[in-house]
Amino acid sequence: MPSILSVLSLGFILNCSSVPVKNPQIQREWLLVSFEDYAKQDLIKYKAGINLTVPVESGKIRGNAYMGCNRMFFSSEFKNNGTLKISGLGSTMMACPDMKLEDDFSKSFKNMTSYSLEGHFLTVKDDQGNTLKFVAADWD
Repeated sequence: MPSILSVLSLGFILNCSSVPVKNPQIQREWLLVSFEDYAKQDLIKYKAGINLTVPVESGKIRGNAYMGCNRMFFSSEFKNNGTLKISGLGSTMMACPDMKLEDDFSKSFKNMTSYSLEGHFLTVKDDQGNTLKFVAADWD
């Protein structure tokens, strides 16, 4: 009996170790609260945000973003040393009356190179000091 229990325990441990580790601090939905000269109420009106809840694959999170019109998609790598790499940014191609936020976000977001987490806030920056600040969507 102990050998069967040992084999079952070992199988359980090995299966658990192959499950991708989720980082609950980063892998959340984030609402954009600060970006360039946009008013916070406008960001809220457009439901501006990013979704990083997809499981990590090969060290990357396939994310998506929404800035009021098109669905955007991208690949992101959040390294433990605070560096960030955004790649493969693309979007659907709907024409909307006001796409300025979406255009500005796309141009800026792909250049982000670092990140920091402070409480329920995620801040991403580029090499010129431009920032995007997000708050966790599940935070009250």
